[in-house]
Amino acid sequence: MSANLTKRDIVLTIYESTGFPQKEVREVVQQTLDVIARALEEGRNVELRNFGVFEVQKRKARIGRNPNKPDKDVVIPTRAVIKFKAGKDLKAKLKNLDLDNL
Repeated sequence: MSANLTKRDIVLTIYESTGFPQKEVREVVQQTLDVIARALEEGRNVELRNFGVFEVQKRKARIGRNPNKPDKDVVIPTRAVIKFKAGKDLKAKLKNLDLDNL
């Protein structure tokens, strides 16, 4: 398995397949990510058909334990988390993933 996919990898892949200037591709990729981040910051879900949905969910406050001081309880406050739910097409592609090489 190769290293993680980076924003730079995305830009280069689009550049190589389209021939558009890297600077323009980088700007479009960044603007796309900015729009997604802004929507999530506003508490909106982001649905990308055939890919998946980024859902903003609320985690309830709870009591946790500090592993270094297990006798003391720590309050973990309510917070927003992002959950990704894969779309049908992506789920189908993941079925072919070689799990032994992860």
